[in-house]
Amino acid sequence: MTAPNADVSAPMRAGRLSCFCPAGAPIAGEARGLFTLAGGFAASVLSQTLVLGLLPLAGLLLAPKPAMAVLPLVAMLLGAALATFPASFLLDTFGRRASFALGASHGLAGGCLMAWSLAAQQFYPLLLGAFWMGVAQGFSLFYRHEAAIGSSRGEKLVAIALVFGAGSLAGLVGPGLAQLAEQLAPGFYVGTALFAAAAQFATLVFAAATSRRLPIALPVAEAPPAVWRVMIAPTLIAALAWFCMNLAMLAAPFSMIACGVTAAGVMGAVAWHVVAMYAPSFMLAPLAGRINTKWIAALGLLVILLALLVFIGAATAERFTASLVLLAIGWSFTTTAATAWLHEEASPSRAMLAVHDGALFIAAIGGALAAYPFAPG
Repeated sequence: MTAPNADVSAPMRAGRLSCFCPAGAPIAGEARGLFTLAGGFAASVLSQTLVLGLLPLAGLLLAPKPAMAVLPLVAMLLGAALATFPASFLLDTFGRRASFALGASHGLAGGCLMAWSLAAQQFYPLLLGAFWMGVAQGFSLFYRHEAAIGSSRGEKLVAIALVFGAGSLAGLVGPGLAQLAEQLAPGFYVGTALFAAAAQFATLVFAAATSRRLPIALPVAEAPPAVWRVMIAPTLIAALAWFCMNLAMLAAPFSMIACGVTAAGVMGAVAWHVVAMYAPSFMLAPLAGRINTKWIAALGLLVILLALLVFIGAATAERFTASLVLLAIGWSFTTTAATAWLHEEASPSRAMLAVHDGALFIAAIGGALAAYPFAPG
């Protein structure tokens, strides 16, 4: 007997058991699935916190030319952009456990390679390690989509906000771990890279422990043009936020060093920036169903504009930090709201999710390249 909401049109293939549950529904428990998604994302953000503070400084120390100091971050963003399509399709084909574990394994390998390249003072292996770490980031961004899949319309923003908010907890411990890493392995940020690899291993553990869900049954060819048009506005708005964030996030460390701010001050500012990227999501959860997600996205863009105004003419660590915190808050509002907007307006296919996240990382690469004039020399 077939359940009323069964998807009988889903294609059968080897390894897939017949199930009369709605596509995208968790199999092994939604509560455990949401907890492990939040934990895996938090561990990934911890790794991201350490790497984002490390790459600009390592680029300045190892690049053959000072202007090439932007390349490590660009390599990481390029890896993330290229990973979006494989991540989206593998999540449906092999499930969230195998897919997120694959992404975390790239981050683990990338962190180890970055540690070796820093110890050996080799620039180009650092780029490859950063690229692999970016692949892990491309996979981890799909945690928010996984939180939205299977949730009701009113619960989507709550689920996304909880997963995003968990990232703020990782940002809080990032500076302390960076200091401990340098004490255990002093010199040239080798310990920081090893701790970033360890955080990716924790992500791997959470991926293995998460619940399964049924595949998304909508084939790419069945998504009508009207559904694709729905994603244009949220994608463009989120892409603008990602461009501005990566422009300032790379320009700020370069400018801070030029103004005499120490490396510890730069790492601290980046850490507060990462905390502010995800902490506001906790504030958005109670607003689900009360405020239109489009208004939240617009508010985020206004905060980003304010952050850029604060950044202009900044010459002290406090003002740079304030601009980065404001920028992160605006990015958080815009990204979280745009994600909920996308899932509310349509049931996005695998290709739509990949195009959406790919556009964000392409915009991020553009922002990083736009920071080239701020590089020393």
